[in-house]
Amino acid sequence: MAARTDLDGRPIKPMTICMIGAGGFIGSHLCEKLMAETPHKVLALDVYNDKIKHLLEPDSLPWAGRIEFHRINIKHDSRLEGLIKMADLTINLAAICTPADYNTRPLDTIYSNFIDALPGVKYCSENSKRLIHFSTCEVYGKTIGSFLPKDSPLRKDPAYYVLKEDTSPCIFGSIEKQRWSYACAKQLIERLIYAEGAENGLDFTIVRPFNWIGPRMDFIPGIDGPSEGVPRVLACFSNNLLRREPLKLVDGGQSQRTFVYIKDAIEAVLLMIENPDRANGHIFNVGNPNNEVTVRQLAEMMTQVYTKVSREPMLQSPSIDVSSKEFYGEGYDDSDKRIPDMTIINKQLGWNPKTSLWDLLESTLTYQHRTYAEAIKKSMAKPTAS
Repeated sequence: MAARTDLDGRPIKPMTICMIGAGGFIGSHLCEKLMAETPHKVLALDVYNDKIKHLLEPDSLPWAGRIEFHRINIKHDSRLEGLIKMADLTINLAAICTPADYNTRPLDTIYSNFIDALPGVKYCSENSKRLIHFSTCEVYGKTIGSFLPKDSPLRKDPAYYVLKEDTSPCIFGSIEKQRWSYACAKQLIERLIYAEGAENGLDFTIVRPFNWIGPRMDFIPGIDGPSEGVPRVLACFSNNLLRREPLKLVDGGQSQRTFVYIKDAIEAVLLMIENPDRANGHIFNVGNPNNEVTVRQLAEMMTQVYTKVSREPMLQSPSIDVSSKEFYGEGYDDSDKRIPDMTIINKQLGWNPKTSLWDLLESTLTYQHRTYAEAIKKSMAKPTAS
């Protein structure tokens, strides 16, 4: 492997990374990148390893010995501090991050995203270890523009809706709107990490992902995840398409979102890992403001892409409208727009996303269509007589 240099031309030394939540969507792609393109070693911590099994077996893989899986539930495992001590850097990806759970499991959501994250922060601070913590774009809550009259021309002014790490306020709904339990827990752990940096010298970087999309994301209920539950919007739509059901548009699908391809986003994370002098002490938005659509437009585009990928005809009624109360239950609330400002990450790390929304949807839906077809085929296969 050729010698690697950072953005300032200095050689990058091989490091050991303790990755909490390595078996999930983001973790699996980050592990792939680290194994294929760097000399770094990964201590992969998670409860499940299905999405990284291809990196762990067989022993003949070129990176054999550079990735170790440790089956750990960070809620109650005394091994966590020892593994953090063994590493140069800890990356925390663990979270409950499914909107349907924020309403129905608010206590689990708060514990998972704040209480369970505390020991990792504490161990990094006490042992002078660097931390990259994954937060969420949801910490911004609602935009300032959403409180303006609907006919106000200021609603179209980027100053009222583009989200900036260092200046945008975090605006949540009332306490009875339990949908904000996730965002509030994530904001509080951010504030604690920031305080550890200010008071105790913790070297930290906080990542705020804006809808990272790609193969292995979320789950298709009953296929590569639990049979019950509601995944995030794109996986919900994928589930509907695969099952030949109309796509459900919550409250008319008027919310606006941006989507970024997982492989683009992982490039940004690798830059953070290998450029600590440029990344430490910073909070980074990681998204693609060029891929902005309403949820309704997303549904229309996904239907078109899936028709191309699957070669199946479009449904006569490809979508239906449902209320947020009907879909998520009481206490649901939402943000109107989530458009990231990219100034800081561009200045510090020179990163810009490349992949268009159509291309990332085509990649994701091709993978999901193949996975779904394989699962159905497997379920239909009859066991052979012994």
